[in-house]
Amino acid sequence: MKKYLYDISPSAWEHPADRAALAALKQLSGIDELIRLLVGKTMEKSLRMIALASSVRVSGLQFPGVRKKVEEACYVLDVKEVPEVYISQNPLMNAGSVGVEKPFITINSALIEQLAEEELQAVIGHELGHIASGHVLYKTLLWLLMNISTNLVHIPLGNFALGAIIAALREWDRKSELSADRAGLLVLQDPSPAYTVLMKLAGGSRIGEMVLEDFFNQAYEYEKGGDILDSVHKLLNMIGQRHPFHVVRLKELKEWVDSGKYEKILSGEYRKRGDREEDIQEEFRQAADQYREDFDKSGDPLASALSKIGKQIDAVTREAGKQAEEFFKGLFG
Repeated sequence: MKKYLYDISPSAWEHPADRAALAALKQLSGIDELIRLLVGKTMEKSLRMIALASSVRVSGLQFPGVRKKVEEACYVLDVKEVPEVYISQNPLMNAGSVGVEKPFITINSALIEQLAEEELQAVIGHELGHIASGHVLYKTLLWLLMNISTNLVHIPLGNFALGAIIAALREWDRKSELSADRAGLLVLQDPSPAYTVLMKLAGGSRIGEMVLEDFFNQAYEYEKGGDILDSVHKLLNMIGQRHPFHVVRLKELKEWVDSGKYEKILSGEYRKRGDREEDIQEEFRQAADQYREDFDKSGDPLASALSKIGKQIDAVTREAGKQAEEFFKGLFG
């Protein structure tokens, strides 16, 4: 029997960079206006009508096994309202969640056909994590902006402002996937299938031709890079991506498991709904600490160089502060 995470707050599993990026996004000028213009009850109804017309709605009679998995995920994460789920005929291994007041999940048929039962449970938990964290409003906004670009000239915002909003949404969107991966693992409560999902998303369903240990080695090789030029290419390659690369997601998820935070949640030590949440400054501080820790641990040559430069700057700043303090003490002492 899986552990029921009573009254768990989404912040218990959210990645610090996700929380900080979303907090920054909410402060962005023009974002509220865009949400009012593009996202609302009318648009949610339109998206649901498209799903009703072109997909199969999961129920007790249609894809009952999927329905059971959705109910189990809601039970584990203590989500009271079970979202609608639609199966869409699509050869791409993907899933998504959209909506405003009543978000729903769409799962491509390729995932049903190519994932094992536990792997599919991880995907469902992942999407439910997006819903529980309140990600879907901004994901829906980003989806709309990326799919109605020909009509963007009618939006009363400058091109620069709109470009900045899209760039900020993309940066946050990538970070939100790291949080949702953790939610999927909490629902699954078994790291191994959560890892193999990412391996299948990278290399397809022929799991017998792949070895998880080698895939981990591939993730570590990517992280360490080669030289600084390789690191620059990694940054450039990420621009425009909706999701972090699969090896990056694998590394992040494994590090979360290895840190002991995953087991701590399963043991009952987690933030609950209603507990005092950090203010925006605290969220930024946690994100900065996370980025600093990632830089320090990273084998990437550019990250290592930046980390060393940052430490040198900190050391110089501290020394300058001491000298200034001694100077003023001598002057006025």
